[in-house]
Amino acid sequence: MFFPKTCTKALQSLTLDCNHLGLQGVLMRCISHLQPENSTVELHSCASDLKSAVLPYEGIPRTSKYSWQNFYTSWKTFGFQNLHHAMVQMFDQYGPIYREKIGKQEVVNIMLPEDIATVYAADGLYPRRPLLEPWSLHREYRNQACGIFLKNGEQWRKDRLILNKDIISPEAIKRCIPLQNSLAADITNHLQQQIQRKLQRSLTIDVASLLHRYTLESICNILYGERLGLLDDNPSEELLKFLSSMEVMLKTTVPLLYLPVNIAKALNARIWKDHVAAWDYIHDHAESYIEKIYHSSLSGQQADTSYKGILAELLFKADLPKDHIKANIIELMAGGSETSALPILFTLFELARNPKIQAEIRDEITVACRKAHGDTALILSSVPLLRGAIKESLRLYPIGIVQQRFTNKDIVLQNYHIPASTLVQIGLYPMGRSAKVFPNPKIYDPKRWLKRDNSFKSMAFGFGPRQCIGRRIAELEMLLFFIHILQNFKIDAPSKEDIKTVYKFVLVPEKNPLLTFKPIY
Repeated sequence: MFFPKTCTKALQSLTLDCNHLGLQGVLMRCISHLQPENSTVELHSCASDLKSAVLPYEGIPRTSKYSWQNFYTSWKTFGFQNLHHAMVQMFDQYGPIYREKIGKQEVVNIMLPEDIATVYAADGLYPRRPLLEPWSLHREYRNQACGIFLKNGEQWRKDRLILNKDIISPEAIKRCIPLQNSLAADITNHLQQQIQRKLQRSLTIDVASLLHRYTLESICNILYGERLGLLDDNPSEELLKFLSSMEVMLKTTVPLLYLPVNIAKALNARIWKDHVAAWDYIHDHAESYIEKIYHSSLSGQQADTSYKGILAELLFKADLPKDHIKANIIELMAGGSETSALPILFTLFELARNPKIQAEIRDEITVACRKAHGDTALILSSVPLLRGAIKESLRLYPIGIVQQRFTNKDIVLQNYHIPASTLVQIGLYPMGRSAKVFPNPKIYDPKRWLKRDNSFKSMAFGFGPRQCIGRRIAELEMLLFFIHILQNFKIDAPSKEDIKTVYKFVLVPEKNPLLTFKPIY
């Protein structure tokens, strides 16, 4: 085949660029190397050879083609609680892209930022991902509506665009600041009172349970516009049952992801019954608040202009059917606790064993507060190192260890052709621990996020139109927590050893670290 020297030269200089630019980018770069006298035939030949250089899908390194063997090997070698470690080993063994068969579904796994960018660039108007079958089946079983977390396609987009205005827009988050700021002050007071009661100079506790109560109280406060009372010394039996139901729902989700849910449902297996009972109570709990706020709005009790929470806003505007509003409120509540409590816990631990970083962030907060003169929004925009600390915790301990997309069109990843409708899985945990992506990946370094070149490296909340809709709420919650806590306490940890983590639908510590809170007087 005729292949001009200019094209050969271009290809040689682009050997390392193919994976970053994709076929179109390589073609454009190749064209720039062509001299004016090159003919149209030469250009056509160059493009044809470049196209043939893209490797077929079948060439992607793969694990066993037998899904049962992959299932058994993962279970025997790592156990389901160590899937994040299994993914690290797979990438070490196969390279930055590999495919595996899980059940009936074949999955392509990636971890490099440039490949992640390519996947999200192909999202289009209707980004698609696998739906959480145990949750979807419960909605079907109870004839209940699904929220956007359990939808794809046009209905997802229609509902998402409506919800964005009251949940993730800058205006919506600004309205949430007073509610969240008050709660962050309350948990600070709660810890101070515990120290005073014990007549001690510090408090050493397993803070995980308190953080879960705090973050659940937080999301419900923003949703309903009122407190539940989860930070009270003696929460009601109703609230304790609500907390227990949330725990059971998450606990039973994991095994149902790996078992044929329809069979568990048909056999009325104990795990399915527990899952259904937990969701039923969560729905009933939400229903009571929805009805109360709905009737208040009808009777004119909410005629004042003060912010009453997301639920009241959605009911007042009535852009969504009432059952759709309820479904989305429940999904936000179910997903809004763990996704904040765990990053807070991991960040507290890392700051405890990195006192110099903790002191730098405290100084940053002090300066921001002094300059803001009580303007909380201004304080929030003036703490880049604190934001970096949260990102750094999510790099090392991503709450969701993967993100998933069905490709909406053919794409090229690592010079392999990926057909449309392929399920691509982004390994957040392996990426965060990779020296190819992060220099010195084992070191906790919030300052790495102050640099500019961090595109598609901080992906804990996703990207684009289908990023986590509660992202800004979670960020607000975490930032205000640390702004209050670090002004009032020095944090220490009796043990500075690395935290071992396990996968239980979300990434959690195998054993919660003890933390010491010492008041700053």
